[in-house]
Amino acid sequence: MSVVQHLARILLGLALAGAGAGHLTVLREEFQAQVPPWLPLPVDLVVVGSGVVEITLGLALILLWRPRWRVAVGWAAALFFLAIFPGNIAQFTEGRDGFGLDSDLARGIRLLFQPLLVAWALWSTGAWRAWRRYRADRRTR
Repeated sequence: MSVVQHLARILLGLALAGAGAGHLTVLREEFQAQVPPWLPLPVDLVVVGSGVVEITLGLALILLWRPRWRVAVGWAAALFFLAIFPGNIAQFTEGRDGFGLDSDLARGIRLLFQPLLVAWALWSTGAWRAWRRYRADRRTR
């Protein structure tokens, strides 16, 4: 893995841990705007729970640098970004404000960044490369 990938992984970890801390403190109301109303769970439970997951993933991205764990955490982070995507879609389709996203254009642009977060998690941890290597090894057997 390159130095750039390691730095990108650490940056993503810091961002996730910071966002997770925000879930539990000063940004709680902003994150509540992203919880879809159709989700059959208390909104604050979702916000606190996702905050704890973000802190855990962030710390894991920073601290678990050995390839086996790093790749697993990369996949976990990518799956987390996919899991919260419906909340971002709901925020867009229902026109709910949060984090300064007070227009359809702003909320739509934000939607475009979610796939980039998935790609960032997979690339910076080497998870995508490990998957390609695994698939290539299976074909040669």
